[in-house]
Amino acid sequence: MVKVALWGSLAELAGEREVEVEAGNLRELLKALEEGYPALRPQLDRGVSVSIDSKIYNDSWFQPIEEDSEVVLLSRLEGG
Repeated sequence: MVKVALWGSLAELAGEREVEVEAGNLRELLKALEEGYPALRPQLDRGVSVSIDSKIYNDSWFQPIEEDSEVVLLSRLEGG
């Protein structure tokens, strides 16, 4: 299981600031969050950023996630 910290409105939608899901990569993580926390689906569809061990990933679907990785989900960061 991977612990995921949820920031801002994502925590409000899920009703929790930290959740645990079964995932081995970023794609599996987002799918598990969508299935386990349906209220997150609209935000996940719009796009989110995921920090894995302090590095931001947006579209790296097969980025591996270890069980001890620090994972943070936040609204997508845009701009330059």
